[in-house]
Amino acid sequence: MTTSTTYGELSDEQQAEALRPVAAAAATAFGLEPRRLDVHLHAYNTTYAVETVVGERFALRVNTSSTSPRREIATQQAWQLAIAEETPVHVATPRRTTDGQWCAAVDSDALGRELLVTCASWLEGPDVGTPSPQVAHELGRTMAHLHRQARSWRLPDGATLPLFDEPLFGAPDHLAVADLEAGQREVLGRTACITADAFARVGASDQVIALHADLHGGNLKWRDGRLAVFDFDDCGLGVPTLDLAISTFYLRGGAPGSEEALREGYATVAPLPDVSPEHFEAIIASRQLLLANDIVKSTTAQFREMARTYLPTAVDRLQHWLETGHFTRELPGS
Repeated sequence: MTTSTTYGELSDEQQAEALRPVAAAAATAFGLEPRRLDVHLHAYNTTYAVETVVGERFALRVNTSSTSPRREIATQQAWQLAIAEETPVHVATPRRTTDGQWCAAVDSDALGRELLVTCASWLEGPDVGTPSPQVAHELGRTMAHLHRQARSWRLPDGATLPLFDEPLFGAPDHLAVADLEAGQREVLGRTACITADAFARVGASDQVIALHADLHGGNLKWRDGRLAVFDFDDCGLGVPTLDLAISTFYLRGGAPGSEEALREGYATVAPLPDVSPEHFEAIIASRQLLLANDIVKSTTAQFREMARTYLPTAVDRLQHWLETGHFTRELPGS
């Protein structure tokens, strides 16, 4: 990368290569001696697959876009360890640095700032992608186990997680300055008001617990009939309805029967959250608002390009929800 080219102007492949020195330095900080260091995923954050000289495999995640500070990362790791010990849910095992920290801090020449890097054991198997009804049923069971454990789990002393009590999860409203038409802004404004009211009403009716808050096919692996959950970077405190609504958002327009299977799977472990259909649809729609807000600020090349078409699509989906009361990612006629 030349001094005249900024990180944001690079392609995805160039960005991932520009971050490789960060991953290499972090591997050393975690006491690993890599034989191979391959880019696994370059998206919101950047994950490298590490194979050590003794044949062990780990996932190194460079937090390029994540806003999680050290204390939140430590809490995320502590919760994963508790999940592994107290539930049947299969999660990766976090690894500490050689000096006992849950993340490594590495200066990045490419971004001109310090980046935090986490390390965990490698989970075998392919990412789920679009869940089948069978996988969705197991996801429901898994989610219910997570919620049941979280209802009695207490954050360690000094630990912290963000509170998800409004649609943007406390993030600045980047959509307010996005290049949108007046009609599109009206849709987003109405959405913000309705979903904020739903958050307030649903939040007052249930216990606030630790949530994964991003349980979709890209954060799940399926191997030999067993589901594994990873990427706790987005976890926070909220009511169980929020987790269920987020997963439902990604199932809408997917394999037929998956949404029903999700709920049926959940009910085999714990009672489903008590929420009205109207408020549940609003919480589902709020996920679209949050994703649109996130994509506007992204520095990743693919997301910047995607934003050009994603924002109008997001507005169309929200307009359909406002008109029908039902949110879907697959609009009629699309």
